[in-house]
Amino acid sequence: MAEHGAHLTTAPAFEDRPSIFEVVAQDSLMSAVRPALQHVAKVLAESNPGRYGFLWRWFEELYTLLDLLLQQHYLSSCSASFSENFYGLKRLPLRDGRRLHRRPVTAGLPQKHHWKSLCLLVLVPYLKTKLEKLVSRLREEDDYSIHPPSSAWKRFYRAFLAAYPFVNLAWEGWFLAQQLCYILGKAQQHSPLLRLAGVRLVRLTTEDLQALEKKLLAASTAQLPTSSMKDQVKSAMKKALGGLAFSLSTGLSVGVFFLQFLEWWYSSENQENIKSLTALPAPPPPLHLEHDMASPLLPKLKTICPLCRKIRVNDTALSTSGFVFCYRCAYSYVKSRQQCPVTGYATELQHLVKLYMPEN
Repeated sequence: MAEHGAHLTTAPAFEDRPSIFEVVAQDSLMSAVRPALQHVAKVLAESNPGRYGFLWRWFEELYTLLDLLLQQHYLSSCSASFSENFYGLKRLPLRDGRRLHRRPVTAGLPQKHHWKSLCLLVLVPYLKTKLEKLVSRLREEDDYSIHPPSSAWKRFYRAFLAAYPFVNLAWEGWFLAQQLCYILGKAQQHSPLLRLAGVRLVRLTTEDLQALEKKLLAASTAQLPTSSMKDQVKSAMKKALGGLAFSLSTGLSVGVFFLQFLEWWYSSENQENIKSLTALPAPPPPLHLEHDMASPLLPKLKTICPLCRKIRVNDTALSTSGFVFCYRCAYSYVKSRQQCPVTGYATELQHLVKLYMPEN
């Protein structure tokens, strides 16, 4: 049995096909970078909401822009994404059905395969994240009956919520089936996204590594000839963008293991162990709050909502600050401003906590 399963961990010497563990590891690399950077943005936003709050509110867009710049640089110079190059892999286009058309790694991918790869690498994760957030928000609205019961919109999104698990199951099953075919040698790609892009992954050869080193050395020592001002500006902009992408990629390459450590450190399992070791009593509420023009004053009666100034209905607390409001008031305020109404701490809808009073 060990002999039959040996091909899962190693590939024959005459093949440049990576093992399933290599391709799955490079897939999980970027998925580990996103939550680590998201936690950094959250910490900065909570420490100074006025200055760094935009990092949390627009994290997905900023991360997508960073990912776009990074993947464009690596696809152009290394014929691979950042994570694929990190694990010593490159992309090769498929020509004439299953036959491979060999290209130097420094030549990049053909234009068609390049743009298809870039769109699938950047846009698909962004759209999937946005869709998951939309589904989470619609489920919260459905649980608390934000929309009137007879509205057409409510019927539509209830049908959408009912169909989404099956669509997500089909999506994940597609990836699983592709990976099983790759393990059994029935497919050249382990991911449907590679199949859609018309490429496959292979290991970098010694010639590829030498070509990359020569290209890097030539780029660092090349002298630009005298040209017009327009050409010089274009060259300077291209060089600046390339330098920025190279700096970002180098920083990520150095910090990737640190980011994976952060992901483990802030995982739910590890946090439970930390809380059990460093459990402290809950701190008292703030005695003095600095209020601006947009921050409501706290009412004297504890049963009054700070936003609507009426007796609270469906009490809901914000886990970021601890203050209690009506659910509808807190939901509308946090949804539009992404912060606590009293303290200004960065807050999202997931931080709303329903309180169950004894009288209820």
